[in-house]
Amino acid sequence: MDTKAAILERAEREGVKFLRLQFTDILGVIKNVEVPDRQFADALDGQVLFDGSSIEGFVRIEESDMYLKPDLGTFQVLPWPDASGAKVGGVTCDIMNPDGTPFEGCPRSALKRAIARARAMDFRMVAGPEAEFFLFQRRDGSPTTTTHDTAGYFDLAPVDQGEDVRREIVLALEQMGFLVEAAHHEVAPGQHEVDFRYDDVLATADNISTFRFIVKNVALRNGLHATFMPKPIFGVNGSGMHTHQTLLKHGKNAFFDASREWQLSATCLHYIGGLLRHARGYCAITNPLVNSYKRLVPGHEAPTAIAWSEKNRSPLVRVPAARGDGTRVELRLPDPSCNPYLALTVMLRAGLDGVVQELDPGPPVNKNIFKMSHRERRHLRIDDLPTNLSEALDELEKSDLVRDALGEHIFEHFLAAKRGEWDDYSRHVSPWERDRYLSVY
Repeated sequence: MDTKAAILERAEREGVKFLRLQFTDILGVIKNVEVPDRQFADALDGQVLFDGSSIEGFVRIEESDMYLKPDLGTFQVLPWPDASGAKVGGVTCDIMNPDGTPFEGCPRSALKRAIARARAMDFRMVAGPEAEFFLFQRRDGSPTTTTHDTAGYFDLAPVDQGEDVRREIVLALEQMGFLVEAAHHEVAPGQHEVDFRYDDVLATADNISTFRFIVKNVALRNGLHATFMPKPIFGVNGSGMHTHQTLLKHGKNAFFDASREWQLSATCLHYIGGLLRHARGYCAITNPLVNSYKRLVPGHEAPTAIAWSEKNRSPLVRVPAARGDGTRVELRLPDPSCNPYLALTVMLRAGLDGVVQELDPGPPVNKNIFKMSHRERRHLRIDDLPTNLSEALDELEKSDLVRDALGEHIFEHFLAAKRGEWDDYSRHVSPWERDRYLSVY
């Protein structure tokens, strides 16, 4: 379904009355311009204009006109009609300047540039995310943090009260062409995970954005609130988006080498070296919220140390046991609040830099890092991730690789938006502070 004629024929056959032209802003929030069926042909030709000055981090008001160029291969029909019963289609778009050139602030275009760099090295990246989320009850139309179950990892009904909603999410995704590999209850009460199949990195980024939209809508239709907030509840596991990734070269897995130690190729080890070397620099992109750093603490399975292993889950990078075509690395740092286009851009660029510079990741750390003494960690030269958003932004600002990967426009606007978020947070007086200090001082 990658030609204009095929899309128009399907839309007419299935009675699609509206078309969403989808894109994301720099912070990863999904946006859309919707057109009725009489405008489908013009929309698919990239003739829909929108006001870029109204979108976070895009353009100044005096240069606001932008065009949406649909990627025809992303056309989908939503699995439910609108309130009037009309069917709705959707297509993911690139953002273009009025002269037809790619807009430098388009997150999808940033990922395309990274893909082109990999292609010039004869590599193709495939990726598979494990996106976690919470389902909470709603009260008087507003979300709460009250869970609707008391289940734990891999539990099932009747303890897992979200089982039916999770199945509905899977069915909706499959109706839209997703290949869902697994869905299950996660560690914390009310926490869930849906895994979809590896795909080219651009398709993966598109799918993450659509996935979040579908999950939230299915939850709302069931009277629940779905959130991809990394750490909505104190004292339980937060939500991550572990990202499995592999480089292919001439159609073959470039990370596998049966003759080497661990059966991992030099390319794989150098790629890991790049992920480790640049982790502090790209952390603000993969973990972009103040709340993200409430998840990155010891004791709740999220990484805090910059190391790799092929045996345990405490380091930043894990190499799962599968070999051959299944050889891959798992970056356990990202959380599902990130902009998927920017996050995958910096992962790919960091890994490629490791390959180019032949960066040595060092030996795998197969002990539980959480239980190591400070002296052990220093002996093994294990560095730590940033502990808050402000520290992560300081590291981001120093990263020439991330600046080059994102481009000056995205880099500067993202940094400014997140500095403002941190400043607002640092001035806020929280309930914790009042509970801790009000009666004592």
